[in-house]
Amino acid sequence: MMNRRAALAGTGSLLALDLGAKPPPAAVWPQALPVPGGVARLALGAGAARPVAHQRQGHLDVPVLVQGDASAWTAVVGIALAAPPGPACISVQADGADGADGAGSRPLPYTIGTKQYPQQHLTVPPRMVDLSPEDLARHQRERAHQALVIATFTEQPAGRAAPSLRMQAPVPGPRSGSFGLRRVFNGQARSPHSGMDIAAATGTSIAAPLLARVIDTGDYFFNGNTVWLDHGQGLLSMVCHLSAIDVQRGDVLQTGQHLGAVGATGRVTGPHLHWSVVLNRTMVDPALFVPA
Repeated sequence: MMNRRAALAGTGSLLALDLGAKPPPAAVWPQALPVPGGVARLALGAGAARPVAHQRQGHLDVPVLVQGDASAWTAVVGIALAAPPGPACISVQADGADGADGAGSRPLPYTIGTKQYPQQHLTVPPRMVDLSPEDLARHQRERAHQALVIATFTEQPAGRAAPSLRMQAPVPGPRSGSFGLRRVFNGQARSPHSGMDIAAATGTSIAAPLLARVIDTGDYFFNGNTVWLDHGQGLLSMVCHLSAIDVQRGDVLQTGQHLGAVGATGRVTGPHLHWSVVLNRTMVDPALFVPA
């Protein structure tokens, strides 16, 4: 969340990783950064059918996005901010059959590196930190609803499949809050920042970052006016704190198409756009999907 008085303490530092592979070329999106809150790109080889891949999350086998064609397939894996550094793996069903039950699947290991995120201090109205019983109940209802939204998985979005997962920022402007910031509201530590904040004036037009279908809209306690977009295969976007929502569930949007306007609704200190990207039910850094 944006706060012009916010104080940032510490600097992000990425330790050197020995992952046994060269980074992908700049034309590959999203960029690989296998750290908590980042993205791992895992080569699956060639094959006539697109392989089916899953990631274990608690008691669930969550589908993983697979890019490419018969000449080369790649699993694109979102890594949770809470993921511990070290070895990890996904499971792959090479023949394209559903291997969610583990039958006929093989593990594909990778390594999660270490990244230190800075800290951000913000001042907001006390009621947005110490919730009343009514506000807490509302937040819990909304959190359960948005968990269902985040679980959305469609093979492709409506319309023509996007040839690349390169996105465009929903609004122009400087980044006023980075993904992963360890946030302290009114002196109390809260969840890390789960998206990118972009400074923009109230009323600034917001554009779809990639071909998508609108899967949810609403007014939420913390997020304010919010739009959720489905880009296909478990890749979702959320934009929030809007002053106006100009789309409805079921609308199909092309990259760059208008969907609403920047505002200051929800828990904010001023007008800006919060943009989150979800990959296999995991919040990841939107910066990996757009040019620097």
